[in-house]
Amino acid sequence: MRKYSVLFFLIMFMIGTDTFLISPLLPTLQAEFGVPTGIAGWMLGAYTLGSAVFALIAGPLSDGWNRRTVLLGGLLGFSVSTALCGFAWDFWSMCLFRLLAGVSAAFTAPQVWASIPAVLPGPRAAKAMGLAYAGLAASQALGVPIGSGLAAAHWSVPFWSVGAVSLLLAIGAYAMLPDMKPSLRAGERTSILGRYVPLATSGKARSGFFAYLLLHLGGGTAFAFVGKWMADRFELPVGQIGVVMVFLGLGNLLGSTVSAYAARKLGNKGAVAAGMTFVAALYAILPHLTALPAVTAVYLAIFAALGVVFPLVMGALTSLNASIRGTISSLANSTMNAANTLGAWLAGLLYVQLGGYVSIGLFAAVCIVLSLVTFRLGGVFGRDAARSGPQSATQH
Repeated sequence: MRKYSVLFFLIMFMIGTDTFLISPLLPTLQAEFGVPTGIAGWMLGAYTLGSAVFALIAGPLSDGWNRRTVLLGGLLGFSVSTALCGFAWDFWSMCLFRLLAGVSAAFTAPQVWASIPAVLPGPRAAKAMGLAYAGLAASQALGVPIGSGLAAAHWSVPFWSVGAVSLLLAIGAYAMLPDMKPSLRAGERTSILGRYVPLATSGKARSGFFAYLLLHLGGGTAFAFVGKWMADRFELPVGQIGVVMVFLGLGNLLGSTVSAYAARKLGNKGAVAAGMTFVAALYAILPHLTALPAVTAVYLAIFAALGVVFPLVMGALTSLNASIRGTISSLANSTMNAANTLGAWLAGLLYVQLGGYVSIGLFAAVCIVLSLVTFRLGGVFGRDAARSGPQSATQH
């Protein structure tokens, strides 16, 4: 139903906005708290650290509880911890509240992906996946201007605003969402580690998550140094780089909104194959472009294609085993963060040691191609996920 899609879109939009919110505020917060440049980034890293680490715990726990309760608890915690950021009195209190916000997001975001197939059957689930991902994409495009605009009054206003809206969403979720209790068989193992066993023992699941790692490794490596490359290549100031970044988010938003349509026309497997092939080709071409408008247009196309691909990939992963969707969604979140962290480190080595952004573009293209090959050889999409439904690939 449409109300679920709107709710999930808004939840992911607020989580995404909170993720990007602190970036434009960093210079202000650094001056406010008297923080050296070398450690100012911890105010950003505390959030992603909390999200990445606790996602591995939150997912398995949620699969043994009422998913509605976990989502509501996570959203309430997210609302309170984000609002508390506006009351931070020094650097360490801000890091603490950002860490708590990341932990709360780890209990919230995976429940969105895991809840969609539970409340929206069949083709509606694919469309809702696209809209939820569109919420993240919209936050990527609008998070920086929203944060900057609200901070014009005071740096604390953006945090209070996100906290207040998230509280309203928690009330809406309480009113709208049905109970989603687990259907555990007698004697079924319910420990945290035990919930990862079906994934570890499934060749299809191993292939799927390795391919997902490669997909984010390619994109993360290319994204990590795009600002540095544009500054070096086109001598752009920070403000103009930010404008280009907005186009990346708009491309992602565009792709995610048409993802379900592409799946209907090409099938999930066909849409993913076409999108990833297109992205790999563009990453290889991108570093050789000499005009900024062309670079912007190509990045818009890349992120539009990724916006088509990611919801379909998430749909395929969460269909691996219907009984542990929370675990799968959380593992996907941690895999993404691990790939982006590794990608940022590799990007520095490639940029300095192996020919600048040309080597980064080639590396990204190779990772995308290898990801596609792994998806296909592993049979992650089966005949076609859009037609075969959420069957358990780990139960065989």
